[in-house]
Amino acid sequence: MTSIGGAEMVDWNLAVATATRLVRPGPDVSRDEAREVVAELRRHAKASEEHVRGFTQMGTGEVHDTPVLVVDRPGWVRANVAGFREILKPLLDKMQERRGSTPGGAVLGAVGGKVTGVELGMLLSFLASRVLGQYETFAPASRELPAGESGGGRLLLVAPNIVHVERELDVQPHDFRLWVCLHEETHRTQFSAVPWLRDHLEGEIQSFLGETDVDPMTVLERIREAAQSLSGGRPEGEEEDGGRSFVEIVQTPAQREILGRLTAVMSLLEGHADFVMDGVGPQVVPSVAEIREKFQQRRAKGASRLDMALRKLLGLDAKLRQYRDGERFVRAVVEQVGMDGFNRVWTSPNTLPTKAEIAKPADWVARVHRKSES
Repeated sequence: MTSIGGAEMVDWNLAVATATRLVRPGPDVSRDEAREVVAELRRHAKASEEHVRGFTQMGTGEVHDTPVLVVDRPGWVRANVAGFREILKPLLDKMQERRGSTPGGAVLGAVGGKVTGVELGMLLSFLASRVLGQYETFAPASRELPAGESGGGRLLLVAPNIVHVERELDVQPHDFRLWVCLHEETHRTQFSAVPWLRDHLEGEIQSFLGETDVDPMTVLERIREAAQSLSGGRPEGEEEDGGRSFVEIVQTPAQREILGRLTAVMSLLEGHADFVMDGVGPQVVPSVAEIREKFQQRRAKGASRLDMALRKLLGLDAKLRQYRDGERFVRAVVEQVGMDGFNRVWTSPNTLPTKAEIAKPADWVARVHRKSES
C-alpha cells in the first residue's frame, strides 16, 4: 500500500495485535479434545459437500479445490484483516493521496493509522468470539490462507466458537458440528458453482467504497448528523431514521442504493444456506429440530444488553433479518417453481433478486420466469 513517511492509513499489524490481545479466551478443552474437534469438523465439512450438492443441485460433478481451514479466534482475525486489507486498498490509497497533499499529512497518517488499527482490532475482537464459520473470498492466497488452484477463497470453521455454542445450548456436539458445516458448505458451494458471484460482489463493494467522500470535513458533518439522529436531536422538520444503524446513517444516497443491492444478495446467500441446512438436516442430523429451536432463540435474544447495543450500532441486526427474510424468499420460490426454477437466480447478476423482491418472492418469479418463458 502507498504510504507517506512509512505510515499507512490503517496499521494492520496493530489491528491484529489489538484483536488478539482483547479477544476472549476460548472454552476450556484438553489438547486431545481439541484435536478431536478439529478432525471431526474436517470430516463433517467433507461429508457436507455431497449432502449440499445433492439437495441444491449445484456444482454436481465438479471438484471443490477450495480448502477447509479449522481456525482459532486469532486465526479468524488474521484471515479477516487480510481480506479487509485487500478489499479496502483502492479506497485507502485514495485517502492516502488526499492526506499526503495536506500540511502535516505524514504525521497525521502515522497517528491516524494507529488509531484506526486499534479501533479495527477492538471491533474484530468483539466479532471473533461470535462467528462460527465463514467463506472468506477476498484475501490473497498465502501460506496461512491457502486457496484453490483456480483462485477463490477458503472455508473457515472457528472451532472454539462452535464448541462454546454447543455447550451453551446443551445440544449433541456431533449433530451441532455437522449442522454448522452444512450451512457453511452451502456458502462454499454458492461461490464455487457460480463463478461470477465473487467478482460481482467485489464490484458492488468497490462501487460502494468509491462513493465514499474522503474529505474529512464532510465525513465529520455526516457523523455529527448521525449522532444527532441517534440521540434524538435531529434538526427540526427531519423525519425519523426508521431505526437505522450508525453505519447506515453516515452513508451517502448513492451508497444506500448500492447497499440495497448488497443487502438483497447477502439475504439470498444467508437465507439459502439456512434453507439448505433445514432441508438436509432431518436426513443426517437426528436432533436438528432441537438445535434449530435453541439456536433461533439464541440469535433472537443476543448474549447481553451490551451485545444487543453493539449489534444495533454496527448494523448486525440487519444480518439477523437477512437470515429470516432470505430463507423466507428461498422457501417461497422453491414452493412455486421447484429447485430448478429457483436455481435460475444464479444465472447472472440480472437474475438476482432486488431488495423489494426479497420481501415479495412472487415478483421475482414473475420477472425471471415469465420473461424467460415469453
